[in-house]
Amino acid sequence: MSYTIHIVDDDEAFRTAIGRLLRAHGYNTAEYQSADSFLEQARHGMEAGCIVLDVRLPGLSGPDLQTRLSAAGDPFPIVFLTGHGDVPTTVRAIKAGAEDVLTKPVPGPVLLDSIARAFRRYDSEQTQREWLKSARSLLDTLTVREREVFEHVVRGRLNKQTAQSLGITERTIKAHRQRIFDKLGARSVADLVSMAERLGLLVDAPPAGAASVAGDAWPAGKPPLPAVDRG
Repeated sequence: MSYTIHIVDDDEAFRTAIGRLLRAHGYNTAEYQSADSFLEQARHGMEAGCIVLDVRLPGLSGPDLQTRLSAAGDPFPIVFLTGHGDVPTTVRAIKAGAEDVLTKPVPGPVLLDSIARAFRRYDSEQTQREWLKSARSLLDTLTVREREVFEHVVRGRLNKQTAQSLGITERTIKAHRQRIFDKLGARSVADLVSMAERLGLLVDAPPAGAASVAGDAWPAGKPPLPAVDRG
């Protein structure tokens, strides 16, 4: 995949030098003299990629641009470059999700390494985002009753307990479980539990009676894996 590096810096000579370096290493580049000009272009659409961003800019500063993009849900990775680095600025940028904060003049290999790491992290996070989107779509295919059974299964409740809780027969519970496995493409209860954990569905307290499956107490953060019973 070909990535675009968006260089935002008010120093034209610096932009030109960095752009030449990055193109020599196979990246597409786009240059902006201010954060405002970057935002103006973003409103009209732009190639996905990494932002090489100066801290001090006329108008909107680099950190302020980072805040704007974060608030808009823009996942572009950012590598800051600054000639006036200080600890508070660096801490703020990193805590806000920047890949790195480098000091000018930056050696080419250092900048390239930071950009490569930024893209690796971006790709990993993009994979996670796509998985979550797919998993949520699959979960949406469950009926209301199947979703109720799903939540009991991933919290370790046995068919008998779920049937009593929902006021239906164990046979019906088994039928719902089978359809849940089929719809979600799960091979085991462990798959369902893993999916629920990654979707953040196990953060609340378990339903009443669930602790009896595992023993006296529900382990913090992760429910026990019940014996596989697919009916």
